[in-house]
Amino acid sequence: MRAAGLAIAFVSAWCFAFSGPMAKYLQAAGLAPLEAVWTRMAGAGLLLIVVLAVAKPRALRIPRGRLPFVGAYAIMAVAGVQALFFVAITRLPVGVALLLEFMAPVMVVLWVRFVRRVRLPLAAFAGAVVAVVGLGIVVEVWQGMRIDAIGLLLGLVAGACCAGYFLMSDSFGDDLDPLGLIAWGMAGVAVVLAPLAQPWNLPWEAFTTTATIGGHTLPVFGAYLWMVVVATVVAYILGVNAVRRLSAAVGATVASLEVIGGAIVAWALLGETLGVFQIIGGLIVLAGALVAQTATSTGTKAPKEQRESVAAPV
Repeated sequence: MRAAGLAIAFVSAWCFAFSGPMAKYLQAAGLAPLEAVWTRMAGAGLLLIVVLAVAKPRALRIPRGRLPFVGAYAIMAVAGVQALFFVAITRLPVGVALLLEFMAPVMVVLWVRFVRRVRLPLAAFAGAVVAVVGLGIVVEVWQGMRIDAIGLLLGLVAGACCAGYFLMSDSFGDDLDPLGLIAWGMAGVAVVLAPLAQPWNLPWEAFTTTATIGGHTLPVFGAYLWMVVVATVVAYILGVNAVRRLSAAVGATVASLEVIGGAIVAWALLGETLGVFQIIGGLIVLAGALVAQTATSTGTKAPKEQRESVAAPV
């Protein structure tokens, strides 16, 4: 059971790794970041709702008393993470944006300790410090922060929304199915972002063209389908099934492989490369996040059904 869970989580992380690179092809074809987010969420939400309606209709039932939670989840845990990440990758390499987002486990440590006032092992704080040091190496602070400052801020706020996803996942109960929540969350994002993305003005003709980045050319519609089907629907379904077999800490740790996978995919499809310091700093960030999140899971000693939250990739 555990080996199967690890294998499923590994595949899920690699599926998610394609989201940023595929989004860049949409943006290269003329779509604005919010337009790319809207098309991804609308397509994935519709597809997942249809799949669940056929295969697991009970998953789509949301108790009336849980509607405010579903709305907050859609705005913060889905819309916030997706929109801010997609804007961040217009100013940063995909790998760096992913590293910033995966500061989320450290933010969870700080929230649990200082807002929920839960006493945590020293390892939780040691992991947080290690992750911050690693982030400083990634952005090369001794050079006056060579990474785009606005992109850095957007990536960190995306990480805060990702942390909100972890924290909101603690309130999952038997009355909510994670897949149904994800499906309605994506559909809700499409509705919420519609006035901003203005899909009625979207350059739909872009999906009939090709886009070239870093010497690599892909059909835009093909990139879109891969992003929706593989990097969103399949990735989320696999992720949920993995977490049902693993603890939240282990599932989220394996999900952090998305950082490495995203950097490799971006190198292969976009020609983006990371410097030596960014690679070293990235490994330190991941190590710190691993220590912090594992210690948090151990220190809080929450009930099993509350700890089994879904990792929050992009």
